[in-house]
Amino acid sequence: QVQLVESGGGLVQAGGSLRLSCAASGIIFRISAMGWYRQAPLKQRELVATITSGGNTLYADSVKGRFTISRDNAKNTVYLQMNSLKPEDTALYYCKIVVGRDYWGQGTQVTVSS
Repeated sequence: QVQLVESGGGLVQAGGSLRLSCAASGIIFRISAMGWYRQAPLKQRELVATITSGGNTLYADSVKGRFTISRDNAKNTVYLQMNSLKPEDTALYYCKIVVGRDYWGQGTQVTVSS
């Protein structure tokens, strides 16, 4: 059974940094894409960043230059380094992996105070 465990969320002041982690277990086959999404109150879930098995990355325009996604294939873990955080980055952050189908984490809250 595939499980995703996210960590690293919290409360930070504007301009600060956080690093999110998402570790996948129960994986038998190779993970293709891994990514982070977020959902703010009363808004739809949106893509933050994705990374392929080959290391190709994609970022939302709103986070380019501030966030960095990376992955450790040996650990089946994806990371999101978030710098220069802004209040508008406040949201519930979810990781997603693709192994034949999509699997989602339970979400970790990121709150950025002004």
